[in-house]
Amino acid sequence: MTSMRTQVGIVGAGPAGLMLSHLLHLAGVENVVLEDRSRPYVETRVRAGVLEQGSVDLLRDSGVGERMLAEGAVHDGVNLQFDGERHRIDFAELTGKRITVYGQQEVVKDLIAARLAAGGTVCFEVGDVRPEGVTTDDPVIRFSHEGAEHELHCDFVAGCDGFHGVCRAVIPAPLRREFAKEYPFAWLGVLAQVAPSTDELIYAYHERGFALHSMRSPELSRLYVQVHPDEELSAWPDERIWDELRLRLASPGFTLHEGPLVERSIATMRSFVCEPMQHGRLFLAGDAAHIVPPTGAKGMNLALADVAVLARALAAWFDRGDREPLDSYSPTCLQRVWRVQDFSMLMTELMHRLDDTDPFAAGVQRARQRYLASSAAMRTTIAENYVGLPIG
Repeated sequence: MTSMRTQVGIVGAGPAGLMLSHLLHLAGVENVVLEDRSRPYVETRVRAGVLEQGSVDLLRDSGVGERMLAEGAVHDGVNLQFDGERHRIDFAELTGKRITVYGQQEVVKDLIAARLAAGGTVCFEVGDVRPEGVTTDDPVIRFSHEGAEHELHCDFVAGCDGFHGVCRAVIPAPLRREFAKEYPFAWLGVLAQVAPSTDELIYAYHERGFALHSMRSPELSRLYVQVHPDEELSAWPDERIWDELRLRLASPGFTLHEGPLVERSIATMRSFVCEPMQHGRLFLAGDAAHIVPPTGAKGMNLALADVAVLARALAAWFDRGDREPLDSYSPTCLQRVWRVQDFSMLMTELMHRLDDTDPFAAGVQRARQRYLASSAAMRTTIAENYVGLPIG
């Protein structure tokens, strides 16, 4: 058994865990990151790609935004399409802010490079991670790595290990409230080796289901179609995918560029919140504490907002022994989490083909769509939430 000590033990090397590690390093707080996957895996898995203005500012101001600023695509708006007619939400005009399209895997690469260049400890391919003693003054994270057993003693544990991670379950069930909503549809997502067909994202409502045109680079397009959660990828050959995308994204003067599909997957849609986000000396951040449907482009941004709050709170503790920011971490973050849940659900129910057995919901949806098309106030609401609220 190898025993180590650090100030903060971080479980998970996604955007939340790595950004927390980076921010703590800048504040002079020692930390160790434990990740069960390999470095190549976490650096190549394709996930979210839209960064709010606050996330862009956080990455830039903390010194890890150079490549993002050089390679990310800055967008001044987004297009919402109903019945073939597009309605542009002008972020710059309505809010003075913008979004940046820059893949989550690229953020992860930048953060790993920064941590390793600074001499940080990031352990990949660890197993059997077990946080223990989080209600004591000496929490410990037990894990296996490279054929040996280890224990990491720390002052605090940060659970940044995702929805399926081990940290959330450390909070005893009687003390943990979980809120969940399952949606009756899924996204079939593809990565196409072709230049994007649009300069800004297109969200399209269609009677056959939702479609989204996004991008990852000048040479890669990211596209989605709404499917049933039970669909199999084998039922969706390339030709069928392109047929549906052409149909659902059709608009006067628009031509969809087609190319080889280099990746495809089906993701179910859910909303989830765990309360509280802290227990003793354990603090949850990112997907370990909450999940949002991807329609609002909020998952990675919410994770970065969590750890910005947590890093400041931990720094206050180690710098001057101030416990108040740590004690208020959960209510501070949950206020933003529920606001983002509301927006993500609004976008999801606005843009997807709903259950045919609920004509009332369909009528409300059509009223919302018509209101958005005619109301500057509604478009401002969408813009303010899409570009992101200030990080608390």
